[in-house]
Amino acid sequence: MKLSFNGPPGQEDMPYLLTPGPLTTSRNVKLAMLADWGSRDVEFRQLVADMCKRLLELANCDSRYECVIMQGSGTFAIEAALGSLCPVFRQKTLVVANGAYGDRAAQILKRLNRPFAKIDKGDSAAPTVGEIVEVLEADAGISHVWMIHCETTSGIVNPIIEIGLAVKQRGLTFMVDAMSSFGAIPIDMAGMDMDVMVSSSNKCIEGVPGFSYVLVKRELLEAGAGVSHSVVLDLHEQWRGLQANGQFRFTPPTHALVAFHQALKEHEAQGGVAARGARYARNADALIDGMREMGFSTLLDDNMAGPIIQTFLTPRDPNFYFESFYKALRKRGFAIYPGKLTKRPSFRIGTIGQIDEIVIAAALAAVREVLGEMNVTDLAPLES
Repeated sequence: MKLSFNGPPGQEDMPYLLTPGPLTTSRNVKLAMLADWGSRDVEFRQLVADMCKRLLELANCDSRYECVIMQGSGTFAIEAALGSLCPVFRQKTLVVANGAYGDRAAQILKRLNRPFAKIDKGDSAAPTVGEIVEVLEADAGISHVWMIHCETTSGIVNPIIEIGLAVKQRGLTFMVDAMSSFGAIPIDMAGMDMDVMVSSSNKCIEGVPGFSYVLVKRELLEAGAGVSHSVVLDLHEQWRGLQANGQFRFTPPTHALVAFHQALKEHEAQGGVAARGARYARNADALIDGMREMGFSTLLDDNMAGPIIQTFLTPRDPNFYFESFYKALRKRGFAIYPGKLTKRPSFRIGTIGQIDEIVIAAALAAVREVLGEMNVTDLAPLES
């Protein structure tokens, strides 16, 4: 049975994805996937090479850096980077966590039996330079620092520039999960001397899911020969294979790669990181203002919340049931996410993808309509 939605035009017969990815893509990104490509054909290899070049330029990488594409979601590239580049014994990796994705990095290192330490800031507080420095000075065994740029659990944007400076001043390796920020929030890898950055295809560049990538200093890749725990997730071998003949060791997601190449071209044509970030910020401002006007409370203060995803506290009204709220919004053409927090009941609304303030205004109108339908009047937050 064909579903129908009542949202604004432009997303055909599917809801707008107000999520942190997958997200709503442009018509031309979708159209790019209509053709079939051979993964070993010269045209495809040239497209992948150009894509890597564009990614390195977007992160302001100099000649010291390489781009390694990994099949699979962002977590595949995270495990590839951690398993290929982090210490196996004697030294350790410091994981700076303030949400589910920092916790996941620590979980991966634990599963790999790699030595690590962890700073846990909970789910709604940013780490400070002082806290990081205190741990580094107390533990001379730390050689690598891993942290999240935009923690998608809450939407908080962490101070990677300040922390990165403190890390690099001590001669340590600085690794950043920029899954939900790269393409919309400026990242200057060469200027920061950042060693590793990981992101994926279905975030702020506005491609579709299917692969992820690691931008990394060549010297670290070379030092990672034989370090990986995995055949498939061996970052060094993946790089060597692509360097040798431009071909992937294992079948790549050709359609997702071609779509991402189109998304990269659109990203540049629309004004790059500055323009993309500005549009997302307008979306976020309009959403937060509208939700607060209705009575919703945000988890984060405005100086902590980035433009990627906004977390709202669950109302205490006994008539509010998230699953019903979600289904009613989706029927009206908008898909949102439940909260990923353990301490305070919440839900999340993304402000990235091929959406603008017109879509946000329509989503807010749908929220008002659904609240009326559910007879929800008390929007004060439910206590944890």
